[in-house]
Amino acid sequence: MEQPGTAASPVPGSMFSWVSKDARRKKEPELFQTVSEGLRQLYAQKLLPLEEHYRFHEFHSPALEDADFDNKPMVLLVGQYSTGKTTFIRHLIEQDFPGMRIGPEPTTDSFIAVMHGPTEGVVPGNALVVDPRRPFRKLNAFGNAFLNRFMCAQLPNPVLDSISIIDTPGILSGEKQRISRGYDFAAVLEWFAERVDRIILLFDAHKLDISDEFSEVIKALKNHEDKIRVVLNKADQIETQQLMRVYGALMWSLGKIINTPEVVRVYIGSFWSHPLLIPDNRKLFEAEEQDLFKDIQSLPRNAALRKLNDLIKRARLAKVHAYIISSLKKEMPNVFGKESKKKELVNNLGEIYQKIEREHQISPGDFPSLRKMQELLQTQDFSKFQALKPKLLDTVDDMLANDIARLMVMVRQEESLMPSQAVKGGAFEGTMNGPFGHGYGEGAGEGIDDVEWVVGKDKPTYDEIFYTLSPVNGKITGANAKKEMVKSKLPNTVLGKIWKLADVDKDGLLDDEEFALANHLIKVKLEGHELPADLPPHLIPPSKRRHE
Repeated sequence: MEQPGTAASPVPGSMFSWVSKDARRKKEPELFQTVSEGLRQLYAQKLLPLEEHYRFHEFHSPALEDADFDNKPMVLLVGQYSTGKTTFIRHLIEQDFPGMRIGPEPTTDSFIAVMHGPTEGVVPGNALVVDPRRPFRKLNAFGNAFLNRFMCAQLPNPVLDSISIIDTPGILSGEKQRISRGYDFAAVLEWFAERVDRIILLFDAHKLDISDEFSEVIKALKNHEDKIRVVLNKADQIETQQLMRVYGALMWSLGKIINTPEVVRVYIGSFWSHPLLIPDNRKLFEAEEQDLFKDIQSLPRNAALRKLNDLIKRARLAKVHAYIISSLKKEMPNVFGKESKKKELVNNLGEIYQKIEREHQISPGDFPSLRKMQELLQTQDFSKFQALKPKLLDTVDDMLANDIARLMVMVRQEESLMPSQAVKGGAFEGTMNGPFGHGYGEGAGEGIDDVEWVVGKDKPTYDEIFYTLSPVNGKITGANAKKEMVKSKLPNTVLGKIWKLADVDKDGLLDDEEFALANHLIKVKLEGHELPADLPPHLIPPSKRRHE
């Protein structure tokens, strides 16, 4: 593998330094030590100049900083008051955190970043936004009204070794709530949405009314639908039939707000450590919790890919923004009638969007919100806008076409080097191993702790069938076994897997024990359980264990 510094141009000597420079520029992505270092340099050298030239930061999002590329994956919790956001965090980390308050009334009135730290304590917002190691410096733009309602709760917890969790104020309904906050709540959430790895929307199975502010917040998360997961919490408090209705109503409501063709993933459960009130759906809740935990545990492994994806999104928006600003600049008169022309341009912004879309073959989905852009343009001085500078755009295009592709290869290499990197500790440990692991003692796991072979109890029934299939020397052929096995109506792909598992000695024939095992596995599958990838030790027929 090339060492950093050895990949310069083969042309030696200072008189050819321009060649080396050019070769270095082309080789650059290969010299990055890590994906995050590569992203940081690409952003600073290729995308940031375009953003600054067209004042992207005043319109869309502050400039990215080093901490944005290096920080741990973050999970953002959003929901109306009393949906169990803080309790959910407590359930994950299995301990209280500083600043935590739980109650049926709106209790959390602050944004709390729950992060890892050597000692337990609270860092207030104003101190947090001046710390260069934390990814929050640009939040100072939201002013004191927000910073007084922002803090970091740090504590030494194994879960927080891998991820950070952002708790948010409960969303209330009514106009008063929006006015009394003193800062733009939706804009703050949008800022976080751009930088987090997962957004979890929590709903209470008892009260599904989506308030105006909550609806506005979900719309502010537009363009980040790939990060959104939905949790229907407190589902143990209602009967199965009611739960089906609530789930249907939630999907219907979300479908009206989140405009994507795919259905958003909803996890149903009761995310706290208290006994279930109505235990009928226990198995469903366990399976759903397991799925959600797997999703959260995958975040550290996919963090580099998420940052890469977010940088691509940002670059596409920055390009469109450059076209919009330069188009407005082009239309402005040099001397008279600037104010009336500005008004006219703002009103006709939709037509400018269409023109840019046609001229540059840009997807309509890459454009910023028309209404928001019109609002922001009202206060801008168009005469200070810059004309189109193709070189800046070409650099970003080059980054998207070449550099990102090379980094993509590095992402895969990094992922392969850390296959075991997953969130550990807290609630994630509770169901990993032992009898309370998901599916323990069920399906193919049935009889795992029994002394006797679990298939033995039904073997007399299977033996009766076995001896009708013309065994020769105590074994039946694949063709004869097939006649019986297809009666299960399971597809051939599944029966093929069952045959492979049941033919323990791999001789292409089944003896009475192997035939009984095949029927046991068919029963496991018909009862709705998954088949194991390899035959578990407790299912190996007793006569075959002696040879193990």
